[in-house]
Amino acid sequence: MTPRTERHSAMHRFVQSALQRSDIELSSASADASFRSYWRVGGDGAATHAATAVVMDAPPDKEDLGPWLDIDRRLREAGLHAPEVIAVERDHGFVLMEDLGTRTYLPELTSKSVDALYADALDALLRMQTAVDVAGLPDYSRQRLIDEMQLMPAWFLERHLGHPVSSAEQDVIAAAFTALVEAAAEQPRAFVHRDFHSRNLLVIERDEAPAGTRLLVNPGIVDFQDAVVGPLTYDLVSLLRDCYIEWDPEHVAGWVEAYRIRLQAAHLLGPEVGTAQMTRWFDLMGLQRHLKVLGIFCRLWYRDGKPQYLNDLALVWRYAIGTARRYPETGELADLLERALGDSDIRRPRGSAAG
Repeated sequence: MTPRTERHSAMHRFVQSALQRSDIELSSASADASFRSYWRVGGDGAATHAATAVVMDAPPDKEDLGPWLDIDRRLREAGLHAPEVIAVERDHGFVLMEDLGTRTYLPELTSKSVDALYADALDALLRMQTAVDVAGLPDYSRQRLIDEMQLMPAWFLERHLGHPVSSAEQDVIAAAFTALVEAAAEQPRAFVHRDFHSRNLLVIERDEAPAGTRLLVNPGIVDFQDAVVGPLTYDLVSLLRDCYIEWDPEHVAGWVEAYRIRLQAAHLLGPEVGTAQMTRWFDLMGLQRHLKVLGIFCRLWYRDGKPQYLNDLALVWRYAIGTARRYPETGELADLLERALGDSDIRRPRGSAAG
């Protein structure tokens, strides 16, 4: 029996024991950008707890269950719809949980549905920022923000585009990174999910709410294990300048302004923070995130063998260049990036990266 088969058998036994049924069937539900995978539980045994359940397989030598379980508890205690945990086997890295379904936001977002779906997501975001216990969570520090952006020159410029970064270009990159982390440091701090976007939010029908609870049923929230305490606009830009779907800039500006007013009403943002300041924070926070993502999407292919993320580079690039061009402190970085890409198709490796 191979290690993979042995692990699948162990997962099967774990679910059987947790649900006290033998007639269990497991089918692949999804995998994410980490080493975790998810398996939907079928068979009559699943009905013991709910219509279906999902088991997370997080190999202990590659993934630590502790942060996932901790953040799941914090979110649920705040009335947010993270999965209810049914059973845990820490030694093997298994978690049996509520199945939030398959209806991720991304395929359901249209010009007609977006306002209602985002209204629910923004309600959830405000609840996260006002009600989730952040005691003991890691800090989204300046160094951490810089380390994330360093993925861009390493994996996007040098590995993907085959563009060696000169010492002069390193200075341009360092100056831009410093400006971005300084803008982040100016912001109030709150709970940060870090991947609050359309592939990690699930559409849940409102009639599924248990009676008498304060649960915000929609959206279901997943992939939250990397949560930190950090800049107030980080999750907002993850949602509204999503790396997988794009909205009209005027529409985005309207959502940002409405949320600024809500933040002030919730006393998370001072009355002195006007539209221009909020927009600047939002834009530069987005640029930090999108520079990081340019590196991450390339690393997912070259290191982890996941090529599908290369197809999403073009949108992330447009976000990054568009924002960098609007601010003088990042204009030279935009020049550098455009020189490095030239007329190439951003989805395709170039030079030494092709090998």
